[in-house]
Amino acid sequence: MERPDPRNLLFMKGKALFCICYGKAAVAMAEQVVADLRHKCETPVSLLHDVASEMAHEMGAGLEKEGGSKVKMLLSYVDKLPTGREEGLFYGLDLGGTNFRVLRVQLGGDEKHVINRESREVSIPPHLMSGSSSELFGFIASELAKFVVDEEKCTNLSNGKKRELGFTFSFPVKQRSVASGTLVKWTKAFSIDDAVGEDVVAELQTAMEKQDLDMHVAALINDAVGTLAGARYYDNDVVAGVIFGTGTNAAYVEKANSIPKWEGELPKSGDMVINMEWGNFYSSHLPVTEYDHDLDDESLNPGEQARMYLGEIVRRVLHKMSLQSSIFGDIDHTKLKTHFILRTPHISAMHHDETPDLKIVAEKLKDNLGITGTSLEVRKLVVEICDIVAKRAARLAAAGLAGILKKLGRDCNAQKQRSVIAIDGGLFEHYTKFRKCLESTLNELLGEEAAKSVAVKHADDGSGIGAALIAASQSQYKSVE
Repeated sequence: MERPDPRNLLFMKGKALFCICYGKAAVAMAEQVVADLRHKCETPVSLLHDVASEMAHEMGAGLEKEGGSKVKMLLSYVDKLPTGREEGLFYGLDLGGTNFRVLRVQLGGDEKHVINRESREVSIPPHLMSGSSSELFGFIASELAKFVVDEEKCTNLSNGKKRELGFTFSFPVKQRSVASGTLVKWTKAFSIDDAVGEDVVAELQTAMEKQDLDMHVAALINDAVGTLAGARYYDNDVVAGVIFGTGTNAAYVEKANSIPKWEGELPKSGDMVINMEWGNFYSSHLPVTEYDHDLDDESLNPGEQARMYLGEIVRRVLHKMSLQSSIFGDIDHTKLKTHFILRTPHISAMHHDETPDLKIVAEKLKDNLGITGTSLEVRKLVVEICDIVAKRAARLAAAGLAGILKKLGRDCNAQKQRSVIAIDGGLFEHYTKFRKCLESTLNELLGEEAAKSVAVKHADDGSGIGAALIAASQSQYKSVE
C-alpha cells in the first residue's frame, strides 16, 4: 500500500487551518458590524424621554399654525365620536390599496351594539389605477350598488332615510370639512392625474348618483381616525388611535380650544380629532444609522416619511456583513441586493424562532435571500440583528405614544384618568416581540404609578368599521341638533 506524501498532508492541514482562521476572522468582522449596529440603535430611557418631549412640543407647534411643525397635526373635522348609543344601518368604504372593502353594520344602541356586520372585498383592475377618476369611482360605486342590493335581508333598516356612508381614504388629502377633501397626491400603485386637486367625496358622490344609489357620504377619514372611532365605540376612555403597519400614523382627541390655528366657531362638542401624520416627525435625538439614511435618500420623498421598514433595514445590514466578511460564503448576491425582498413578517419569523438549530432562520435566509449552508453561530447573529432593529422600533414607538399622553397631560397620573390607546396594523398585531417591547417600554417611560391608568389595546379593522361608526355618530349628532 502506497504511503501518503507527507507534503500533501502538510498542505491539507495548512489549508484546513487557513479555513478555520479565515472563518473566525469572517465571524469577527460580522460581529463588529452587529456591534456597531447595536451601538447606533441604543435607546436608553433618557433618550426616549427626550423624544417624547420633543413629540409633544412638535404637536403643539403644529396646532399653533399651519406649517409650524413637520408633524402636520391636520384637522379631521370629526368633532363627534361614537358613543355606543348609535342605532340604524350604516355603510363603510375603505380605499387604501389595490383592493377596497365595503361594509354594512346594523347598530342596536346601548344594549345590542353591533347587531349585524357584513363586508365584501373587491380587487381593483390594474388599468383603473392609472386611468381616469370617473372610471375608478364609477367602478367603486357600481360595486357598492351591488352590495346594497341584498339590503332587504337586514332588519330594522333606514326607514326611508338616505343611506349614510363613512369613507376611509388612505391617501394624502386636504380636508375642509368632515365630508370633503381634495386629493394632494396619489401614493402606492395609483396614478390618476385628473383626480389630483379634486374633492374625492364629490367624485364618489357623483359616481353613486349615476348608479341611482341613494347614499350620502357623511364622513371622510383616514385609517388612524377610523381606528380611534372603532375603539371609542366600545370604550369611552380611548384617547388615541395608532397604526403600526407598513407605515405609521396616529390620531387623537384634542380640546378644540387648544387649537390656535382653528378658524371659525368652535364645535359644540368641544373636541376635535387631530390626524397627526406623525410619519414626518424628526428629532435630533433619534438613533439614526447609515442604513436609515441610505433608505431615506433612495425613497420617493426623501425626508418626508421617516418610516422604518424593518425587513429592509435588516436586509441592508446583512448585505454589508456579506460584503465586509464573506460570512455567507461565495453566494449570488442578486437577492441580497434586491430592495424590499425581505419583509417584516420574515424577520418576525426569524426573531421568534425557538428551534434548537434555528431551522426557521435557515429557511428564511435560503428562501428569501438565497443564502445557504449557514452555521448556527451565523444564524444567531441574524436573530440578534432582528432583535436590535425591532427593539429600536418598538421603543421609539412607545416614546411616540408617551408624547401624545404628555401633550394631553395624561403621562403623570395626576388626575387619575384612565387613558386607552387603540393600535391597529400588522406589525403590532402579529409581531409579538415588537408588541411586548412597546408595552413594557411605555410602562418604563410612564413609571409604575402612572402606567396603572394607561392601557394599550389592539383594535381590529378600525379603518373599515370605524368609517361606518363615524357616519353613524355624525348622523345621530345632526338629528339631536
